[in-house]
Amino acid sequence: TKRMAQEEKQASKRRKTLERELEWVRMAPKARQAKGKARLNSYDKLLNEDQKAREERLEIFIPNGPRLGNKVIETSGLAKAFGKKQLFSDLSFSLPPNGIVGVIGPNGAGKTTLFRLIMGQETPDAGTFDVGETVKIAYVDQRHHDLLPEKSVYEVISQGTDSFRMGGRDINARAYLSKFNFTGADQEKKIGVLSGGERNRLHLAMALKEEGNVLLLDEPTNDIDVNTLRALEEGLDDFAGCAVVVSHDRWFLDRICTHILSFEPDGNVVFYEGSYSDYEDYKRARNGGKELPRRRYRKLM
Repeated sequence: TKRMAQEEKQASKRRKTLERELEWVRMAPKARQAKGKARLNSYDKLLNEDQKAREERLEIFIPNGPRLGNKVIETSGLAKAFGKKQLFSDLSFSLPPNGIVGVIGPNGAGKTTLFRLIMGQETPDAGTFDVGETVKIAYVDQRHHDLLPEKSVYEVISQGTDSFRMGGRDINARAYLSKFNFTGADQEKKIGVLSGGERNRLHLAMALKEEGNVLLLDEPTNDIDVNTLRALEEGLDDFAGCAVVVSHDRWFLDRICTHILSFEPDGNVVFYEGSYSDYEDYKRARNGGKELPRRRYRKLM
């Protein structure tokens, strides 16, 4: 809600600025109207630059790999346990093409484990995966295992070359990093000194560079700045593939999701078609219209 308030405040400020400029031109003597029109033209130029910057940000979310077919990933009777703890059993779902699936549930319910199963990093105790022939997965792992601390941000993306092929054309590595708010000296930062938000932005850049048509995003909004969050939301809205997003940010999920995969506290997993708010209404109706109980958290000391 704080982010939304900040964005609305900025938009309102721009609207008021334009209104003041228009009033100034109307009230100004003829001798000053030329100057007033020049100021308005400068303002329009700024708006156009903002739009151009938005379009450039969205370019990185356009998959240029194989076109995604009707079959994405289907599971049947999936089960997984760690020791005596059963994470889930008889889990069956089918990822929708061009859909955005939000994965929700308490910590330790098996959300990240599901991603690791899809990536082949874990094996299920029972059940099967059926992956479409055209599927190319790009995985943003919140653990960031493949980020070596001694390398710089630029070295990780460039892989020793100033440019790389993406979308059938050559992309400058430094220009690509700037789309993720890594500019100037930030591109030379060592991985070991990056903040959590910077590591998230870098890993997102690495995943999108792979041009996958199925994105697996594990807590992508953790510690990222407002501009990157806005680009992520807009990019996912326009993404031509399928995305699966694990997040505790309910506002973020409600703005982007077409489906919800919910790991319930009782061990059941529900696959629901609709936004997060729709799923909340569904749960409330299933609960007899009663308000859903809220989980309690230990107070911070």
